Amino acid sequence: MSGDETPKARVRRRRVLRLIWIVPAMALAVAAYLVFNRWQDYGPQIDVSFADGGGLRVGQTPLRYRGVQVGEVTGVYLAKDEKRAVVRIRLSRYGAALAREGSQFWIVKPRVGLGQVTGLTTVLSGPEINVVPGKADGPTQTEFVGLDNPPSTVIEGGLKIILRGEHPKMRVDAPVYYRGVEVGVVQKIDLAPNALSADVHVVIYPRFAPLVREGSAFWDVSGLSVKAGLLKGLDIELESLRTFLSGGIEFASPPGTPRAKPGTVFFLYGEPQKAWLAWAPKIPLAAEK
Repeated sequence: MSGDETPKARVRRRRVLRLIWIVPAMALAVAAYLVFNRWQDYGPQIDVSFADGGGLRVGQTPLRYRGVQVGEVTGVYLAKDEKRAVVRIRLSRYGAALAREGSQFWIVKPRVGLGQVTGLTTVLSGPEINVVPGKADGPTQTEFVGLDNPPSTVIEGGLKIILRGEHPKMRVDAPVYYRGVEVGVVQKIDLAPNALSADVHVVIYPRFAPLVREGSAFWDVSGLSVKAGLLKGLDIELESLRTFLSGGIEFASPPGTPRAKPGTVFFLYGEPQKAWLAWAPKIPLAAEK
């Protein structure tokens, strides 16, 4: 009878168990790969304090440099002294170099005023944070104090001069013109040392610095100029839309005068004299870099 017994089948459980673990192992490997790739995209973490953190959202508010996202807000906290908001930002690997001394941060929001309209791109998307990097050889830094307003235009190698006037109408970043061509920009407006007039700090772009001479005359071209006459009626002068919104300055230089030195103080007039408009010196410009 023993020879007629049917042999029992052997179930190979090891192979089945191995097959069961292949799928989760592959899933785990893919997840690890994605996490590693994501980790590679991260740069250092920095903290920037602002007067107000309203509108900033964790995981949504971007940090941008030249329009390119280089980081993202990962936290918004109240400072220990409860006077400022601390915004924690995770930089991307492409923005890692921004974590250095001298970098400037500010919040971009829609702002509408008589002088300018800015930040309209954030109306639908919400506020964002912009940055201007510090010097490339600056030391690493992870804590910053944010600006309340965007920084003035940074120009290296330009000619810095001061225009002193009683009631200047232009604003920071207003253009400076020579024969209708923009050759400089207003960087700062402050009271003069005697507090009786205002000092407009101007920088002339390096290429156009030779245009400013010791006898140069500057005048305000801000806004709208309306002149009335019995025979002519109304004569309306408008330099440009930009000067209408933010103001502007124009100047002329007499022939045969030496170049102005950095820090020279000029008087800012309300309008030009006819003699200035007739000046036509031949001044070679600096070579473009």
